[in-house]
Amino acid sequence: MINVILALMLGYAIFVFVERFLALRKATREEAGLISKIREYIMDGKIEMAKDYCSRSNSPSARMLEKGIARLGKPLDSISATIENTAKLEISRLEQRLSFLATAAGAAPMIGFLGTTVGMVIVFIDLQNATALELGIIAPGIMTAMITTVAGLIVGIIAYVGYNFLVARIGRVVYQMENDALEFMDLLNEPGK
Repeated sequence: MINVILALMLGYAIFVFVERFLALRKATREEAGLISKIREYIMDGKIEMAKDYCSRSNSPSARMLEKGIARLGKPLDSISATIENTAKLEISRLEQRLSFLATAAGAAPMIGFLGTTVGMVIVFIDLQNATALELGIIAPGIMTAMITTVAGLIVGIIAYVGYNFLVARIGRVVYQMENDALEFMDLLNEPGK
């Protein structure tokens, strides 16, 4: 039963990792010169074209900037707040299901250790009922104990490494979003705009 739970956790952890990895890879494929193209459109007064350009891009930065462009004409504080709120939503979207990996990284070894304890209890029950000490009596319980421990550690290590890898990738996306937001706000604060 414990190995089934661990196998399910491993399967879902791999699914989450692959799905989030592909989503993050897609999110980091931002068109080169996104800000410069938006700058060009805004300087030429082509606000709708700038919004359209952002809507065609599927990057978190583009979606964030599209909301800011839609608020042009409003006070800069309002535009900044809109960009900030949209960025929070985008980050939340990027972090979907990541908490499972963190939970699995901690819970899987504990579930494995539970299996170890159950295996050792089986060994002692079998020894209590045995008339003589034989390897065939204690081996199944010890094997259960070791297999669940190894399985729990494998699942935990995979989930831990996957979680940290994805968190680092999200950090890079967040940095790019912050940089794009700052450049956009600088654009709006330029003299003559």
